[in-house]
Amino acid sequence: MNKVTALFNIKYPIIQAGMVWVSGYKLASAVSNAGGLGVIGAGSMYPEVLRAHIQKCKKATSKPFGVNIPMLYPNIEEIMKIIIEEEVKIVFTSAGNPLTWTSYLKEKGITVVHVVSSSKFALKAQEAGVDAIVAEGFEAGGHNGREETTTFTLIPMMKEQIKIPIIAAGGIANGNGMLASMVLGADGVQLGSRFAASIESSAHENFKQAILNTKEGETQLTLKELTPVRLIKNKFFEDIQELYNQCATKEDLAKLLGKARAKKGIFEGDLEEGELEIGQIAGLIHEIKSAESIVKDMMEEYQLAKARIAHFL
Repeated sequence: MNKVTALFNIKYPIIQAGMVWVSGYKLASAVSNAGGLGVIGAGSMYPEVLRAHIQKCKKATSKPFGVNIPMLYPNIEEIMKIIIEEEVKIVFTSAGNPLTWTSYLKEKGITVVHVVSSSKFALKAQEAGVDAIVAEGFEAGGHNGREETTTFTLIPMMKEQIKIPIIAAGGIANGNGMLASMVLGADGVQLGSRFAASIESSAHENFKQAILNTKEGETQLTLKELTPVRLIKNKFFEDIQELYNQCATKEDLAKLLGKARAKKGIFEGDLEEGELEIGQIAGLIHEIKSAESIVKDMMEEYQLAKARIAHFL
């Protein structure tokens, strides 16, 4: 047992990221049943849809699970009310100031984890009283930090300053990556892209296939003027680049982005006009597998990697 497994009362220090249009109750419960921590992604759910997913997740697993809540969510107060009413025990907060809700959640007996992309924000989260940090490197898919600090450098730098458990995220999809993260100072790992390409993921099959087809160098972080996001280089991405070539304003970019781009790409499977959020590690994902197989294979790879390193020494 390590800090992360003890904190969440889980078997393995593997966390499934709460991704928009991907992380419903089916995926969360499957990961939790496999010994990791499944997380429902509230960012793409209306309040009552989130409530339904929480209730279904309780029926699908007796193991701990969490909910990821972007704090920029327009219905944040209603969401927090549902979290309390449904007696959710673990909450991951992101995209906002941890001071806003941490003490409120902690008073209700909820374990709080905050997602950050820099040591500066990790310190602020620690001061706010969170129980753990997700340290998300530049390699990660979806919304990301502007600093472009890679996971390989972020984890050890954060470890120098942070006392609470650190969960590494960004560029991790197998047991080798898990071991590397933990050698650098992480207490556990969070996987997004690998679980996006799972059987239980609620993403469209077109999007899952696009993950398998994505090669090294075919994703890029963009839209820093709005909210930085790593995307597969499709037609929508090229349209963004064309606007940049025309010295586009922030308003021009927002107009092109419009609304529901991520839903169009990830959930509806429009590979041309949709926003296809995925991490650099997609180039290492070659098969759609069950969440249970992903966790099992990862732990086997982790143990093999440990044995291999021990042999070298």
